[in-house]
Order: sequence, then structure tokens, then C-alpha cells
Amino acid sequence: MAATPKLVLASGSPRRLQLLQQAGVDPEFLSPVDADETPKKGEVPRSLAKRLAREKAELALENVNRSDDMKGSIILAADTVVGMGRRVLPKAEMLDEASNSLRLLSGRNHRVYTGITLVSPNGSMKHRLVETRVRFKRLSRDEMEAYLASGEWRGKAGGYAIQGIAGSFVVKLVGSYTNVVGLPLYEAISLIGSEGYPVHFNWTNRSGV
Repeated sequence: MAATPKLVLASGSPRRLQLLQQAGVDPEFLSPVDADETPKKGEVPRSLAKRLAREKAELALENVNRSDDMKGSIILAADTVVGMGRRVLPKAEMLDEASNSLRLLSGRNHRVYTGITLVSPNGSMKHRLVETRVRFKRLSRDEMEAYLASGEWRGKAGGYAIQGIAGSFVVKLVGSYTNVVGLPLYEAISLIGSEGYPVHFNWTNRSGV
């Protein structure tokens, strides 16, 4: 009988880990990777999300293959990109990046893409791309200034976190909410389960959650 595979999450994002744990999945290993997330010339948001998920998976696979404990594990890698048309909005680290993103998003539609790459224990890869359409309300100057002062935007694609204050900006959302948070759970759990990972194992102990 084949041993049950272990799961490696190739991300340092607390949001992705929390989403998996919300679904009853607790990865055995965390293997954050440092990929250059700079878009290539002319690269559109959906292509960037797919490429970065693949590159993160490849980097994580190198780490896994160097570790006796992790070798033979399932690897889950993902990257989330906020786009407006062909334009990629940055993961805001500076105040002016967040401010510019908010002005662009105010009163308009945008799209959130998450690329997922899953590496099976034999090294083969599966890829998914999930798209969610989001519309923001028109933000007042006071709302923008207060949100920027909150600091919630820091390190977030498009300069906002939908699970925080910015959730009150959303007029309409079409598609996966968890995709906008950072990991579309339906697709992620389906991929993990398809490799024989026991995604239901902890469900029976979650009464009262």
C-alpha cells in the first residue's frame, strides 16, 4: 500500500495557509520561495499569474528534492495578480503605490487572477488559472486617506485585502471570493485531493469551528 503523500505549501503567505486550514487542510511543510515577480515587457496579468505560479513550483521542487523529509511530497504553489485591462497593479510596498492603485480601482471594475501549480510526487505538474471580477465603489478622499493610514494595503496585490477593511469597498464580485483573498479553495482542494492527499481527514474533528 502506497504511503499517504505529504503536502508542501510553497508560500510564506499567512492568508494562503489560513485558507487551507479553513478547509481542514494543514500542510506538513511550508517552503516559501523567492521568485522575481517583476512582469516581463508586455506581459498581461493572467499570463503573469500563470508564469509565477509555475516558477514558484519549480523553485519549491528544488528545495523539496534537497530534503529527505520533504522528498516525494505534493507541492502547491500559487500567485495572485490584480489587473485592470492589460495593466498589472503592483503588490504595494510603498504608500504611493497603494495610493495610485486605489485611485485606479475607485468606481471601476478590475480582475483578480490566481495561478495555481501543483507538483505531484512523481514530479509532474498541473496548472489552473482562476479569474474573479470585482467592482469597487467610488471612494471618497476621506476613505482613501483613512484606508492608506490603516496600513492594510502593505504587501497586497492591488494595494488591498478584501478580507479586511477593503471588503466594504466591493459593490459586486463575480467568481471565487477565496481567489481574491489569495487561493481559490475549490480548485486548490480539488487538485490536492486528486493526488491522494487526505483532504477530508480533519473534517470529523471540526465541530464547533
